Amino acid sequence: MLMKLGVNSGFSATRNCMLASPAVFRRQEFLIRCLGGYSSYQKGIQGVKSMAGPTSEADSENILRAITPTLDQSKHKGQAGKIAVIGGCREYTGAPYFAAISALKIGADLSHVFCTKDAAPVIKSYSPEIIVHPILEESYSVGDEDQASISSKVLAEVDKWMERFDCLVVGPGLGRDPFLLDCVSRIMKHARESSVPIVVDGDGLFLVTNCLDLVSDYPLAVLTPNVNEYKRLIQKVLNCEVNDEDSHGQLLSLAEQIGGVTILRKGKSDLITDGKTVKSVSIYGSPRRCGGQGDILSGSVAVFISWARKLRAAPDWDTSISPKNPTILGCVAGSTLLRKAASLAFEDKKRSTLTTDIIEYLGRSLEDICPVN
Repeated sequence: MLMKLGVNSGFSATRNCMLASPAVFRRQEFLIRCLGGYSSYQKGIQGVKSMAGPTSEADSENILRAITPTLDQSKHKGQAGKIAVIGGCREYTGAPYFAAISALKIGADLSHVFCTKDAAPVIKSYSPEIIVHPILEESYSVGDEDQASISSKVLAEVDKWMERFDCLVVGPGLGRDPFLLDCVSRIMKHARESSVPIVVDGDGLFLVTNCLDLVSDYPLAVLTPNVNEYKRLIQKVLNCEVNDEDSHGQLLSLAEQIGGVTILRKGKSDLITDGKTVKSVSIYGSPRRCGGQGDILSGSVAVFISWARKLRAAPDWDTSISPKNPTILGCVAGSTLLRKAASLAFEDKKRSTLTTDIIEYLGRSLEDICPVN
């Protein structure tokens, strides 16, 4: 069997090795060299990489300028975006606030938060700008006999608002209560039926990882995993470990297997794919990794996706802008703006930089890249 691997080290063996963990990959590579099959094995790797194509740095600032709408006196409330965040429970009230307020700071007109009754007063106290809906329930407050009726009431309440939203952000501060997650699953299904884009972050990714059908084959779904969330997705979907030696190919495979979703893999460089192309955003950045930056990103991406969808349908859209997919464009713009705001905040605050500091630099960062005048 070992000799067979050395002689016939073609595409299938190469792909299996590339989907393995880095440690396994190195051991297999050493074994193949010892058996004299390294030359053909290396050609196999090059063949796979050439088919996938190289990761290219996104034209970040030009994309951000292209999809940011102009401001003029003819606009009315709501045209610049209406965003809803599904999240917020007893333990986590900051995350949904960060996502919702970031959307407003970038330029969305309205920002809603659908949260539990315990979380609502706290989130309301953070800012009067956010519309808070205390409709979600957790298991501890719902008897088994009442779960079906309460779940239906929750869905009916969200349904009254759904057609107004340009994008949903699912997951910030959501928690992992089983009944709460079941209600959110039903909300996501209804959003799909209404063709509303969904940005999934935080505990929303925990939900999706365990129920891929919620986003599978939905091109308006965006997943924004950090390193640990990405690891769980890879293990669940591809049944292997993260392979950073072929991050491009593995990310493509993940998006393809889930089926048409867009994935924004957060890291030193953010990698973004819809299963067809991979774009990298490495511009700007900060060494300060305070918690909550992912919530800023999810709220930002939601706004830019809503803008990209509207502007791409306009007759004066610049057709030279690439890529064409509005979810990719939204991810590139959101990633770019967060990175710039984080870098400016770090220049000012250094080690004491907090998420609230970064939020305060979102407006200035957008103005620097895309001036109002």
